[in-house]
Amino acid sequence: MNSGKDTSAIPSPLVGKPAPDFALPVLGEPDRIVRNADLLGAPYLLNVWGSWCPACRDEHPVITRLAESGVIKVVGYDYKDTTEDAQRWLQQFGNPYDLVITDEEGRAALDWGIYGAPETFLVDAQGVIRWKHVGPVTDEVVDAQLLPLIEDLR
Repeated sequence: MNSGKDTSAIPSPLVGKPAPDFALPVLGEPDRIVRNADLLGAPYLLNVWGSWCPACRDEHPVITRLAESGVIKVVGYDYKDTTEDAQRWLQQFGNPYDLVITDEEGRAALDWGIYGAPETFLVDAQGVIRWKHVGPVTDEVVDAQLLPLIEDLR
């Protein structure tokens, strides 16, 4: 239990700092490696999820609507999952992501300060983390927090 505290409000020491370096494979394409430098040039939302995560299922329609709106590129970060389970999950619930990177061991997640899933980061065009949300992103979070921040990045 979280003793009634709002864990989504935990400040991240990474906000305002460059996104950590990573080199992770694309889901289902183990030879295609994506690095954080590959994502520079446009803001993006990094959405941490896993097929094993019940709250990710609750959040998925919200992330899907945001991705479909076209206001920001959404990158999926499949966390501590098998390729087969992740692909099955995306087949079942839909794949809203422009790109899905995978961290089966969870090693790169440590540098991001990822404790679990879902977690979501807003990264600007220069690769600086501007926002972090722990727990499911809701429509209210999108409207009150995320969309104003995305607008500020334009």
